[in-house]
Parts: sequence; C-alpha cells; structure tokens
Amino acid sequence: MKNKFSDNNQTETVSSFSDLVNTNFQGSVNAVCWSRNLVGDFKEIVSKLQLKENITEVSIEDLLALQLSEKGNMARETILSDLHLLTDFGALPSLNLLKNYERDEELDFISTDVYSYHVDRSTIGTDTFLCTYYGAASEILHSNQVEQKILIPEIREKLKKLHNGSEAEFESFLKEYYFDLHYQPKPNAQPISLGSGHLWRIAVDHPEQKVSPCVHRAPIENDGEYRLLLIC
Repeated sequence: MKNKFSDNNQTETVSSFSDLVNTNFQGSVNAVCWSRNLVGDFKEIVSKLQLKENITEVSIEDLLALQLSEKGNMARETILSDLHLLTDFGALPSLNLLKNYERDEELDFISTDVYSYHVDRSTIGTDTFLCTYYGAASEILHSNQVEQKILIPEIREKLKKLHNGSEAEFESFLKEYYFDLHYQPKPNAQPISLGSGHLWRIAVDHPEQKVSPCVHRAPIENDGEYRLLLIC
C-alpha cells in the first residue's frame, strides 16, 4: 500500500488549516491534506478513555476530565484545537473512540459497510474532514482504480433479482439502499493510506461538486487496538 501522498495526482498537500479549507478541488484532485507531524501521547488518551459501545463519541468534557501526563496533555491540546477550528469553520466534528464498525453481512455478493470502498453523498455542498490520531488509518483510491459495484455484471444481475421490479424503479432502488455508492478495486489498485495525525478534507458527491467524489474506506482495525478518529 502506498503511504506517500505527495507523488500522486489525486491529493494536494498544504501546511495550514486555512489552506486546507480554501484549496479548491480541481481536475483529478479530490483530497487535500494538512500534513502534520503531531507531538504528544495519543495512545495515553486512548488508554484512559472508556469504550461504552463499539463506536463511542468522545465529548470535550470527556477529554478535559482525563488526568494526563505532559505528553498526553500535548495530544489533548491538539485534538481540542482541531475541534475548535472545525467548529468555527461551521462543521460539526465528532471525536470517536472505535473498536470496530458494524459489518454488513446480509448479502454475500455485495457489502455496503464502511470497510467497503465508497463515496459520501450529500444533498448540499459540503466536504468530509477526517483525522486518525491513533490506530489504523483510512485509505483512499483514485477513481480510475475502481469500478462501481453496480456496474459489475454479475453483481448487477443479482441486485436485479433481489429487486424484482421495473427497470425504472431499479435505479431508485440502487440509490435508496446505497448500493451505488460502493466500489470494487481494480486488479493492482494501489490504496493510499491517510496516515496518522494528518487532517484531511475529501470530496463528497453533491450537486455542486465539480470533481469526482473521493473513494475511501475504513481500515480493518489492528488486533487489540482502538482507533481515535475525528470526522465530520
């Protein structure tokens, strides 16, 4: 898997939050990265947070209540700063402590959970922001390295049998159950790891979007390790 994102034509790297939110997506660029080498002990924060469910939202109050070392406090200050920057920008950031996401095992021929490569969709102009502070990092793929699952003949035929309705209603069915958002990597596709500590902004499918939405997925978690993820 590739983990350097400065040598491809899908991502652009910036050095400030202002540049992150003001850099336009254009051409094949549908992901912008505020590249950072964060200091502090994020593992300490993870070890002291309480997992209440497989996905536990962590509030600012939860963070402030932690008794931390100097390095742990440095990590906390970075997270608080990111939350404030995004909130002031008008986003609604969520800090999540993750054991794992729910798996979609209902159909054996197509998956629609977040471990499947997918794009985000919105009815309004918006972007997705995410940062992995600790644990396995999310991945993206260039749109020319994937195939929409609903266009793969054998999957499409099985979906038609599942739908068992008219052709006109079939397209609505695909959108209603989010099948159209998911993608299959092509042979020899090279995923790009978003890495740890970098704050990313990725393109979403919406009516005003001028570029292809960014195809991404959640990683399989490392054994015995939680993830600490900011997302909005």
